[in-house]
Amino acid sequence: MSELPLPRHVAIIMDGNGRWAKQHKIQVALGHRKGVETLRAIIRESSDLGIESLTLYAFSTENWRRSPEEVAALMGLLLEYFTSEIDELDEKNVRIRILGDKDGMPEKQRAALYNAEERTKNNTGLNLNIAINYGSRAELARAARALAAKAVKGEIKPEDIDEAALSNELYTKGQPDVDLLIRTSGEMRLSNFLLYQCAYAEFEFPPVLWPDFDLAAYHEALDAFRHRDRRFGGRNS
Repeated sequence: MSELPLPRHVAIIMDGNGRWAKQHKIQVALGHRKGVETLRAIIRESSDLGIESLTLYAFSTENWRRSPEEVAALMGLLLEYFTSEIDELDEKNVRIRILGDKDGMPEKQRAALYNAEERTKNNTGLNLNIAINYGSRAELARAARALAAKAVKGEIKPEDIDEAALSNELYTKGQPDVDLLIRTSGEMRLSNFLLYQCAYAEFEFPPVLWPDFDLAAYHEALDAFRHRDRRFGGRNS
């Protein structure tokens, strides 16, 4: 790989499990299961590369609209993942943070999410953010309510509410903004994901479906980022 700097924060919309399953003429649940294999490899590689934060879009607030069978399969995989992977993630010093409404999850899944956060809260390696029952607009509304409540209590003045104050109320508090956003399957939209944090992100839209997104494809996206001319609204001399 290039010696140019890696992104500090990579965010990934893991898209294409359903289409991959359709291509292979298998059930959608098996496509999601194959996607978990890709997930494991990308997390390990990100940790090994020293990337600071990795945020994965696992289940949006809109995904509840999918068929009961698919939702049940996703909930089962989620529980299975946290049960089988937590030991390795903890041993690799990964800190897990859940982005989204944990309390809106089924009981067993909710307990698993809280346990993962609590168990790894003192780890100092990769920040692994998993967006579950997440929507960016809901996150921003949540942050606005928190700031309004503080203003009502007299803890802050309205004029003190700036970008830093807002960032401090987001799920990603204390982490850098997204440098690189990857969405697999070739779709080119954010789908209500990290709208604030992606303000100056570089985007990559590889056409490969998520289950086929291997380490070579990941490194290709990272190398593409390294050669971007990032100006953040200014001009480079």
